[in-house]
Amino acid sequence: MIHFYQQLGKLFYGVASVDKTIRKEEIAQLKEIVKKEWVPIENTFNEFGDDSAYQIEIVFDWLVENDWNIGKVIPNFKIFKKEHPSLFTPQVNDLILKTAKAIANSFSGKNKSESVLITELRNILFQ
Repeated sequence: MIHFYQQLGKLFYGVASVDKTIRKEEIAQLKEIVKKEWVPIENTFNEFGDDSAYQIEIVFDWLVENDWNIGKVIPNFKIFKKEHPSLFTPQVNDLILKTAKAIANSFSGKNKSESVLITELRNILFQ
């Protein structure tokens, strides 16, 4: 599950940074959704006893600090989904899309690049 959440951290970083700017509102929205919606959905923990879902935030924050290139986010996510289909239940797919949309909408609505990325994500999740 830790690998899964790390992939989601990269994906959500891609949504936040697709317009070349990551805003504090996007970060705050991600942290809120992780806490309220991702943490409760399953019970795996890392070696420090923290809920594995916090890997989403940890990876996201690391990528922000290191100004990571988002070029491979969608292709890598697509490969991960193909290799681990059992992780992508309808409930999880809905929550991935909900989180991506919330990040995109957190600062003055979705722009064109965010809309394109979310459409691509929807196609991957629900194909």
